[in-house]
Amino acid sequence: MKSTLSRREALQGIAAAAALPDLAFGAGRSSYDDWLIIDALCFGRDWGEEAYAALEAANYAGIVESLPRRNLQTAIDALVEWRTRVSENSDRLMLALEAGDFETARQSGRTAVLMNFQDTIMLEGDVDNVDALHALGMRCAQLTYNFRNLVGDGCLERTNAGLSDFGLEVVDRMNRLGVLIDLSHCGRQTTLDGIEHSAKPVAMTHTMCDSVRPGHPRAKTDEQIRACADRGGVTGMIALGYFVGPDPGGDSTIETYADHIEHAVSVAGIEHVGVSTDFPPQGISPWATYENWYEPRTHVFKPSYELRWPPWIPELDSTDRYRNLVAVLDRRGWKTSDMERLLGLNWLRLFEETIG
Repeated sequence: MKSTLSRREALQGIAAAAALPDLAFGAGRSSYDDWLIIDALCFGRDWGEEAYAALEAANYAGIVESLPRRNLQTAIDALVEWRTRVSENSDRLMLALEAGDFETARQSGRTAVLMNFQDTIMLEGDVDNVDALHALGMRCAQLTYNFRNLVGDGCLERTNAGLSDFGLEVVDRMNRLGVLIDLSHCGRQTTLDGIEHSAKPVAMTHTMCDSVRPGHPRAKTDEQIRACADRGGVTGMIALGYFVGPDPGGDSTIETYADHIEHAVSVAGIEHVGVSTDFPPQGISPWATYENWYEPRTHVFKPSYELRWPPWIPELDSTDRYRNLVAVLDRRGWKTSDMERLLGLNWLRLFEETIG
């Protein structure tokens, strides 16, 4: 524990000396349009003209894209499909295979796409499949989704068993190859096991704070957020309204979202908190209806998920979402350099230390 704490303290010391922005491409940028913005879970519902225009309007230098993962063949097909999509839209997109690709994308006016699976079920019990998927472009994988798989327990599982022996093998292989470990949907012990066992920093790309939204199965406790930071990881605050607060149409606002961010920063430090949406770049309201969004999810998620309609927060459901957030944080006294870290530079540093 001493070595991990000293590492975190060293990072905080660097930040206090105002050196971190220079190290992470942040020096001299005063405008949101000049910043390197990364949404750590932003998956397209339909990758057509509206989605591409939304990426540009939101000024996204990078996104983490969630791919289908029902089985190994599904995962392979999804990776190949994305490689084709990027090739056919090379003026707008590029694959994020290493950390430097995000800066290249920003400089060239494109969006770097880091390909992610929100489960490891597609490994089908064979750790060598991590190698196969990495070779095709996978650079991030969530150890479990909501329920149990061969790796460990998810956040909606009745038990809290943590990582299996196979799960430890998967973590080791992901570390060796350069695949970022995501713990967003993992159960509480699986989350702590993943943080502890990983030789590299990990991410909780899209979650929220249990201290602000108590008792929700998708929320992370202060203990988990602090442990993630102590090992160099980053926790991303999700922008879905029913996760942020109990009432997306009332109590759950962009101010509530900022409360989650500020609480996470108070626990982890400014170097270890990022942002994510968990919905398409153009938002949810342009396409979702009660029938096609809410009703199907009632058959998938337990009541403890506390689904609500509508699921979005209006100020975060447009391509101005992070501009709106910057305005809120500015009123709360945030420094420009800290907002740059939150909106992208913390993710960039994490990618440098994990995917290479």
